Amino acid sequence: MEEELLMIPGPVPVLPRIREAMSKPMIFHRGEEFGQLYAEIVEGLKEIFQTRNDLFVLSGSGTCAMEAAVENLAAEGTRVVCVANGKFGERFSEIAAGGGGGKRKREANFDWGSPIELEVVKAALEESPSSAPKVVTLVHNETSTGILNPAREVGRLARKHDAVFVLDCVTSIGGDEVLVDEFGVDIAIVGSQKCLGAPPGLSAVSVSEKAWDLIQENKEEKEKEKKNKKRPYYADLVAYKKSFEKRQTPYTPALPLFFALHEALEVVKEEGLTRRVERHRRLAETVRNAVRGLGLELFPRLNEVSSYSNTVTAVKIPEGKGLVDGDEQIRGGMLERGVRVAGGQGRLKGKIFRIATMGNITEDEVSRTIEALEQVVEEVEKW
Repeated sequence: MEEELLMIPGPVPVLPRIREAMSKPMIFHRGEEFGQLYAEIVEGLKEIFQTRNDLFVLSGSGTCAMEAAVENLAAEGTRVVCVANGKFGERFSEIAAGGGGGKRKREANFDWGSPIELEVVKAALEESPSSAPKVVTLVHNETSTGILNPAREVGRLARKHDAVFVLDCVTSIGGDEVLVDEFGVDIAIVGSQKCLGAPPGLSAVSVSEKAWDLIQENKEEKEKEKKNKKRPYYADLVAYKKSFEKRQTPYTPALPLFFALHEALEVVKEEGLTRRVERHRRLAETVRNAVRGLGLELFPRLNEVSSYSNTVTAVKIPEGKGLVDGDEQIRGGMLERGVRVAGGQGRLKGKIFRIATMGNITEDEVSRTIEALEQVVEEVEKW
């Protein structure tokens, strides 16, 4: 039987050679062989991140890395500006509000699918000069709505206000232009199961010197007030830094996933990062053109500093036009044809569907997806 084609924003289809890498025999995770493997993974990721900052791999998904970033940076009462226009931007806000860190967040919220307005972000940063924010968080590529947010511009605002800039690049690194150092990103995050084309379960975090300064400041603050929130344990970035001096992870790594990530990075290297990003852009544009050609409407609104995502396309489900349950008819109809696309999340459930062009997706797979969508459209009466 033909494999179900996953055209969802992660996990993505995994190439056979990457799957085969996971079947390698286990190795000693404190030995030289793992040390060499880990060092090569880190060097490969630094090239893709376009950074010279420290970088570590966590045995946990992108959300694990998001939590590691916020919880290491923000002590009790630390002001964090969370810029959000979708589900994952709001996740940063939820992390900042929880975990024992107290009421420390300040939000710059926008409607899901609406573009970020830089003046609103600027106002949030300047709202209370007596307690200036120390951290700014942003999701670069918001897959819940299909919009690419202005990382460079928000990074510039963060630097102007001397705040540490945390950028979720979980679904953009490896699939779009992400220049971590040039964008002024202090902590950048990626997930293994997105544009890198590896299985789910790993994330990577890069950390700048400016971020380390704030982490150390919070470490000292928390040690003074032990009765309050303790530092993260499993997600303690200081522990990752110390362990990497010996080319190790502080806790047992998910070895099969490290093998797979190493092979996935070889695939990226063979294709070339520039060509890989261009392929993502070309395939996303193909999907968007097909959607428009079928009379459907793309979901997110744009402004001069935002653009459509090149790793996932969000499409409005039209009302009426012969549809009884648009979400079921569109996604269900495509699944009957062997193609799985994603629905809307949270408040967008039943209002949009999403087609990903992420990882090692090919033109043939995009063509198969478009053909399935065309067939579904044709069978809906009075579309």
